[in-house]
Amino acid sequence: MWIYEKKLQIPVNIKCKDVRMAKYLIAQYGGPDGELSAALRYLNQRYTMPTGKAKGLLTDIGTEEMAHLEIIATMVYQLVKDASIKELEAAGLGGHYADHDRALFYVDANGNPWTATYIQAKGDPIADLYEDMAAEQKARATYDWLINLADDQSIKEPLRFLREREIVHFQRFGEALMDVQEHLDRKKYY
Repeated sequence: MWIYEKKLQIPVNIKCKDVRMAKYLIAQYGGPDGELSAALRYLNQRYTMPTGKAKGLLTDIGTEEMAHLEIIATMVYQLVKDASIKELEAAGLGGHYADHDRALFYVDANGNPWTATYIQAKGDPIADLYEDMAAEQKARATYDWLINLADDQSIKEPLRFLREREIVHFQRFGEALMDVQEHLDRKKYY
């Protein structure tokens, strides 16, 4: 079903380690409003969408969210790969090092592991699409705050790209909502 292209949507080329920023960025890897949660939410919800347009959109955006997960993973990896154990400890990542070394793991910025409670699938297409629009706005807000925390332009540039994609996804979910409501209105669903 998927074809993996070994190329990120936006190049990530961070030259300087920044363990502090890596700890913050991990929020978009394994946090409640992160890319993993979004990808799984959308790829799961698509099955109960009543229109081909909505199903296709959830598949497309869910797939793109997996690509965004790769961008975040690449950024975090580049930010910590040369960090010493002392630097990891100083940034509050000593426990992570003890469990995972420098490997990425699905946690939020506070080290809480990812959980399926971060995602939702109600089975009601209207409720699910509103959930998706809210998820995109929460992710956009998180990217705003991450950009504010970053000093390095090589970190800010991919974050701005990801922020823009959240806005586009929000708009696309709004279009899907109108399509689904029109479809359900024709069937006298309400």
